[in-house]
Amino acid sequence: MPPSPLSPSPRLLLGPGPSDVHPRVLAALGLPLLGHMDPEFIALMDETQNLLRYVFQTENRLTLAVSGTGSAGMEAVVVNLIEPGDSMLVCVNGVFGSRMVDVAERAGAKVTVIERPYGEVFDPEEVRAAVKRVGPKVVGIVHAETSTGAWQPVEEIARIAHEAGALIAIDAVTSLGGVPVKIDEWGIDAVYSGTQKCLSCPPGLAPVSFSARAAELIANRKTKVQSWYLDMSMIQKYWGSDRVYHHTAPISMNFAFREALALVVEEGLEARHARHALNANALKAGLAAMGIGVVTVAGHQLPQLTCAQIPDGIDDMAVRRRLLSDWGIEVGGGLGSLKGKAWRIGLMGHNSRQANVSLLLAALETCLRDLGSTLEPGAGLAAASEVYRQAQKSTGN
Repeated sequence: MPPSPLSPSPRLLLGPGPSDVHPRVLAALGLPLLGHMDPEFIALMDETQNLLRYVFQTENRLTLAVSGTGSAGMEAVVVNLIEPGDSMLVCVNGVFGSRMVDVAERAGAKVTVIERPYGEVFDPEEVRAAVKRVGPKVVGIVHAETSTGAWQPVEEIARIAHEAGALIAIDAVTSLGGVPVKIDEWGIDAVYSGTQKCLSCPPGLAPVSFSARAAELIANRKTKVQSWYLDMSMIQKYWGSDRVYHHTAPISMNFAFREALALVVEEGLEARHARHALNANALKAGLAAMGIGVVTVAGHQLPQLTCAQIPDGIDDMAVRRRLLSDWGIEVGGGLGSLKGKAWRIGLMGHNSRQANVSLLLAALETCLRDLGSTLEPGAGLAAASEVYRQAQKSTGN
């Protein structure tokens, strides 16, 4: 018997990623293929780079989409900047900072780690002290920690790194398209992101950008980049004017990525960031009315990813299984020290909408009440609705 046609169950992806894909992006995936050296595809690559520069807020020449997920972007940044024996300082306040450490060690770096508890962010002065002590070639830090929902300010830390002669590399996998990412204004030397979070595109490409200083460092390396596939000295010749074949690019993913970036440009970065902020405020108000707090320290909570504290006596998996089976809603569980203690709720890109906030709050209330929680019926929805009402009132709509 041949296998039946593929038919995945419908899901509302309100976890830490991927997010649901915008219909226009889905349609782009189904377009006829072009060859990876076709003049039309080359023109699309140029257009994609220009769109990506806008979203990254940079004029960096070396700005492109690595063929691979966000983790490939992380590895591309680290292995191109690091040579064996180089010193790297990595700031770890969650799972993805720890992954940067692992990648750097595999690249032969002498890694120094400074840490903050999950849900907290770094004070620039503690980074300054570590930089002064270590004298690193590269400082690595996560701008948006996907495991905790922590939003790390990086502008002052970039200045500290540069004053010491170091480069700064940031993880913007969850931040790009959801909160401001200003590469040139902040003086960031290298950044990597992913397509599947606030850009609402399937996973499969990793946007990266390198400053002129970082590009010069790559060009003057004494040793070959550890990874042939991620070697920017070769990849940039394909994405640059030379158009030298390096690998067969994922054509359909590049179509989808171009369309996702176009949607960001059409909406405008400020409007997009404001939309994410409004829906996050409504969600948190609804959760608070149900007695659910946020793990992440106040003032540094990502609007696109809320790390909610699981109430005492409530089983993590019981709620998440029920949300998935009865409503088709996926939310994420906690990672590392937050396993079983937190839900990671994503309102990313196309999914950051009032209807999704309302549905999730109603479904979550039902689950909690059925598990014995004493909640005022409709309190979460009422609190969220008030946030939207006040927002409409302030804009006169």
